[in-house]
Amino acid sequence: MKPLSLNTVTVREKWGLAECIEGCARHGIPGISPWRDVLAAMGVDAAARQIRDAGLTLTGLCRGGMFPAADAAGRAAAIEDNRRAIEEAHKLQARSLVMVCGGLPPGSKDIQGARRMVREGLETILPEARAAGVTLGLEPLHPMTCADRSVLSTLGQALDLCAALGEGVGVVLDVYHVWWDPELSHQMARAAGKIAGFHICDWLVPTTDLVFDRGMPGDGVIDISGISQMVSAAGYDGFVEVELLSRRWWAEEPDEVLRIMKERHARVV
Repeated sequence: MKPLSLNTVTVREKWGLAECIEGCARHGIPGISPWRDVLAAMGVDAAARQIRDAGLTLTGLCRGGMFPAADAAGRAAAIEDNRRAIEEAHKLQARSLVMVCGGLPPGSKDIQGARRMVREGLETILPEARAAGVTLGLEPLHPMTCADRSVLSTLGQALDLCAALGEGVGVVLDVYHVWWDPELSHQMARAAGKIAGFHICDWLVPTTDLVFDRGMPGDGVIDISGISQMVSAAGYDGFVEVELLSRRWWAEEPDEVLRIMKERHARVV
């Protein structure tokens, strides 16, 4: 069975990064994936030491990307932020830097132009990522996020970008974002050797909030086990990361969230 990792957003309302690291060690969860806000609050060097001392694997750093902008100054600022993210991922020895590539600039309707900005941004930072040994993990997001978070919507699009960009780029698969795709099984076969991360949660019916109502694995309609088998068939044997953006679960005690998370990982993956 693929080992388990905690994405820190799962308990973001009650735990900072230090508590997440301690919680993973206490619950026997071998991996952790922080977001950059909690990393900044703790400090990169302190976080790297505590993660190392706890014996945890840093499975990914969230996030880079957000390349499209309304003007050249905004695009340059995004490039600089991504350079800082690469440096952080390198110091932490993260298995990948998760890339949420960005949506339409404010006031724009030019989706093709936004996609060009994404590719140009990736091309700009890729030499530095390669030099640092940091894999850029392109995460396709559900099409509902296309306007504001990511014009990269399908695994097929992400793999096409990987092919165009070459070495140092992979894909991060989140079941919440790809489960609906009728091309998923075909595209997963293309993904062999390119999967840099695997995230799980569930799609609830009804979903009351398109961002903050993700379900605990096993509570919704996603065939997590089936997708996990596809991922394994594509050669991925790394960590399974629970990334749960949920007001319902944020209200729970984090130790209980981690306990249930472990049980569901064993049952549904």
